[in-house]
Amino acid sequence: MIKGPVSWSVKWFCSVNHKDIGTLYLIFGMWCAMMGTALSFIVRMELRRPGMTLGDGQLYNTVVTAHALVMIFFFVMPVMMGGFGNWLIPLLLGGPDMHFPRLNNFSFWVLPWALDLAIMSVFTEGGSGTGWTLYPPLSTYIYMGKSVDLTIFSLHLAGVGSIFGSINFIVTVRAIKLTDLHLLSMFPISMLVTGHLLVVALPVLAGGLTMLLTDRHFNTSFFYPIGGGDPVLFQHLFWFFGHPEVYVLILPGFGLISQVVMQNAMKKQVFGSLGMMYAMIGIGFLGFIVWGHHMFTVGMDVDTRAYFSSATMIIAVPTGVKVFSWLATLSGSRLRKTAGMWFTVGFLFLFTLGGLSGVILASASLDIVLHDTYFVTGHFHYVLSMGAVFAILAGFNHYYGLLTGLSLHRRMSKSHFFVMLVGVNLTFFPQHFLGIAGMPRRIVDYPDVFSPWNKVSSFGATLSMLGLVLFCFMVWESFMSQRCMLCKSVVANSLEWKHQKYPPRNHTHFPEHPSVYKGVMKKAI
Repeated sequence: MIKGPVSWSVKWFCSVNHKDIGTLYLIFGMWCAMMGTALSFIVRMELRRPGMTLGDGQLYNTVVTAHALVMIFFFVMPVMMGGFGNWLIPLLLGGPDMHFPRLNNFSFWVLPWALDLAIMSVFTEGGSGTGWTLYPPLSTYIYMGKSVDLTIFSLHLAGVGSIFGSINFIVTVRAIKLTDLHLLSMFPISMLVTGHLLVVALPVLAGGLTMLLTDRHFNTSFFYPIGGGDPVLFQHLFWFFGHPEVYVLILPGFGLISQVVMQNAMKKQVFGSLGMMYAMIGIGFLGFIVWGHHMFTVGMDVDTRAYFSSATMIIAVPTGVKVFSWLATLSGSRLRKTAGMWFTVGFLFLFTLGGLSGVILASASLDIVLHDTYFVTGHFHYVLSMGAVFAILAGFNHYYGLLTGLSLHRRMSKSHFFVMLVGVNLTFFPQHFLGIAGMPRRIVDYPDVFSPWNKVSSFGATLSMLGLVLFCFMVWESFMSQRCMLCKSVVANSLEWKHQKYPPRNHTHFPEHPSVYKGVMKKAI
């Protein structure tokens, strides 16, 4: 242990404190969010009218690929698991820190190197324009340059950090040896399920990417038909990881939403906590057996398509259990109308809409018609842009005082919600109409008939970009004003551990707060 005053670099580079590492994850994730949003804004500006502004389709495909990789692997996963997970898990479980603090430090510091490789791939030999799915033969003999290799190594490195972080969360939650896990808050349980998903799914992706590398450089034929391989094999390997990855992105959000609902409804626990726990476990299990619905167009026989359609529709049941449990928790409660609660209500409505369009795509017959159209793009952005991102913003607004000791400007934070709500809906709702009309995704140019809805979508992207600028200004304003939310009496009713069955054993590991907070903390405990 380092004693005495330490330098700034030692504090942040060598820290094994869960709060410091969680803060690093949040800063890193928010920076990547700005970069990923800027990339998506470039895409929408290209598609605002027919014609090719960027020069050719290669640059467009490279930007689309970089946007997907940055948002999934370097924004949502680090913020959900690394940021909120590191901050909240020890506090909610009453532990002093994560179980493996040095592993926790390592799992973060591989991420900047992985991001560096991903950025390098954009500027190397024309960029990696394969899409985030890296399907062969596009990623083998069509893109033979170093850019795809850099992308593959970036995913390998990010996967290593995610696996180590997942092991840490699994051991930390299981180390408390509780027989009644459902008596805990939903967030630790969601992190436990998410950790198991990543530990099982990520090695499959790593294996597929390694096979891709050997096909590219060592003359193997895993995915070369001429050598006896099958490119569809890569799709099976990728989506066996890819579909659980969807739940990796959203399950921690479910836990955050449960925390925000519970606190703003002034409840000790969400309605039907046992059913909520089994619903998350069921979502995690079913997520591994429905990957084929991403591949209905590869030539599946009718029985296989019937199975994957049925299993995909069944997964809507535990998701519905969670939505109705949240609504039952809110029902009859005197809600605190905070910005976090606004984002939570927006999440419930918009995530449900995204789930309904997912049920539509679960039908093999409809999916064959809508496959690789903008209907699919609209669907998964409703789940992610309005599911995962709204859950992140709900948690950020709710826990901002815990993270910083400051408070956001109330009217500004609620204005940010409405700007984001209108912006993302204008961006992605018209894409369902474009998909039904037959506009394929990942194209740089399109016929004039698709122009009106693309203009609406690009205007919505501009509004969402303004929402991001407002968010950055809002955070900056709170730091400049040094407005201390812990001085307010409402803090005593918002402390998570006040309502837990298993409160912290002591308060020595709590985050440092202004001295005025000490009396409030003792009173709350």
